This record gives sequence, C-alpha cells and structure tokens, in this order.
Amino acid sequence: MHRLPDDVSRELERVVRRWRELPADRALAASPAVRDVVQDLADATAGQPVPDLGPGVLIDQLRVLVWDAASAGVPELTERLADLRRSLP
Repeated sequence: MHRLPDDVSRELERVVRRWRELPADRALAASPAVRDVVQDLADATAGQPVPDLGPGVLIDQLRVLVWDAASAGVPELTERLADLRRSLP
C-alpha cells in the first residue's frame, strides 16, 4: 500500500492536529490513552512492545503504527482514531 485510505488519513491528521494543540501538561495527561492505542495497533500487527519515548515522540509512533495497521488490514481503524481524538482533552 502506497498511501493510507482517505478516511484513515483524514482522521489521523485530525488526531495529530489536536495533539499539537494540547498544552504540555494536557498532552502528558493524555499520553496513556494514546500509548494504549499505539500498543494495541502494535499488538495487532507486529506483536512487539513499543518503547515509551515520552509524549514528544508519541504522535510519531502513532503515525507509524497506523500505517502498519492499515497495511495489515486492522479493522475499524478510522473509528479507533476518532475515539482517540474525542478522548483528548
């Protein structure tokens, strides 16, 4: 796959945009929810633990894992991203 499906791409960019708007303290507080999604996607694709590199890198980890998940055909990816976005403070 050379590109993300349009709906996944749109929702991923919405999550990224929202994440970038968060003040540092709110991003830190929201990190566990994002980490859970990152690890769930890693479990669904590679089955490997994702290192906790902090909130500054977390959104990049999400981007990579979304690509992996889309390539692997993980179901309901758009919905999972939308749920994550709505959970961000």
